[in-house]
Amino acid sequence: MTNIHPTAIVDPKAQLDSSVTVGPYTIIGPNVSIGAGTKVGPHVVIDGYTTIGRDNELFQFSSIGAQPQDKKWKGEPTRLEIGDRNTIREFCTFNTGTAQDKGVTKLGNDNWISAYVHLAHDCVVGNNTIFSNNAQIAGHVEIGDYVIMSGFANVHQFCKIGAHAFVGMSTSLTQDVPPFVLLNGNPAAAHGVNIEGLKRRGFTREQINAIRAAYKTLYRSGLTLEEAKAAMLAQEQALPDDVAVHARAMREFLDTSTRGIVR
Repeated sequence: MTNIHPTAIVDPKAQLDSSVTVGPYTIIGPNVSIGAGTKVGPHVVIDGYTTIGRDNELFQFSSIGAQPQDKKWKGEPTRLEIGDRNTIREFCTFNTGTAQDKGVTKLGNDNWISAYVHLAHDCVVGNNTIFSNNAQIAGHVEIGDYVIMSGFANVHQFCKIGAHAFVGMSTSLTQDVPPFVLLNGNPAAAHGVNIEGLKRRGFTREQINAIRAAYKTLYRSGLTLEEAKAAMLAQEQALPDDVAVHARAMREFLDTSTRGIVR
């Protein structure tokens, strides 16, 4: 493989497509698989049972697939799975999963991960997310598609963040975040719907209005959570399905929350 720099150390058992590029002083372990078109920069360490898909770019000084930072880990062959077309910038740390969960940490497709991001064991991140510098994600966290994590945002273990949510700078999350919600602060507080993001992604005016109505019912009506869920359901039933679908996603998310939502 002429794309591997002579100073890189690639274990003979590693499976790299012939089009993979590996920079100087990078180390790749025996249980690593890397797909076509992926570029690995200099001084990167990729270890563990790690699978990386196609057309990713990993910048210098990242640690990918190291053992989980969990005292319960006893050497089990847990995994890290990274999809396609992700950008992973400098000094990122992604860990494998633990036997106490599904045993795998997952990053989907088309994500932009900025410098110094930590993705802990057993996290599941969707597609098209943006993590700004120093976003720190604890273990067992689930993050939906198109979520934006601003710089220095922190997420407590076992939290869930719904699709299209926007987490502001230096926000500290200890509870779940429904889809579409914009929040900020420490402790975190909801400040409306991520309207600008929804417009950029092609949501119609009617869909955005339905989401805003669901948000107001959940956060501004003074109803209890169960009362708000019932009111949200009634709102959905009065709308065409192509309009109600996203508001329904917000309501259904509430039934999946185990830590309670930021409210």
